Amino acid sequence: MLNLIYTTNWLTAKQDSLFKDSDVTVQQYNVLRILRGQYPNPCSIKLIKERMLDRMSDASRIVDKLNAKQLLTRRECPNDRRSVDVIISEKGLELLKSLDYIDELSKQNTQSLSDDEINTLNDLLDKLRD
Repeated sequence: MLNLIYTTNWLTAKQDSLFKDSDVTVQQYNVLRILRGQYPNPCSIKLIKERMLDRMSDASRIVDKLNAKQLLTRRECPNDRRSVDVIISEKGLELLKSLDYIDELSKQNTQSLSDDEINTLNDLLDKLRD
């Protein structure tokens, strides 16, 4: 377990360093990617929460910050006034396009592993969470 915690912290530090020169955090990037995956359809806060990698993040607060940066728009849902529709803006799409290189850099973290080893690691991590 110590090795798993150590490796988690190591990966988090490496990922954080990739975002230090951008105007978004890792969690904001994750939300923007979720919205890009839904685009051109809107997304609810509930769906964003379900798909976020960091379940402890406050999706509503992140959406508010991204809205302030004009990277998305939020509208009251026409069918349910208590719900909010969120859609990525053109500015958000452009920002994500400029950050697409991050995915390639992130893949370098596993370059020392074969495809079989990556599949085994994924299977073991899934089994650990069950």
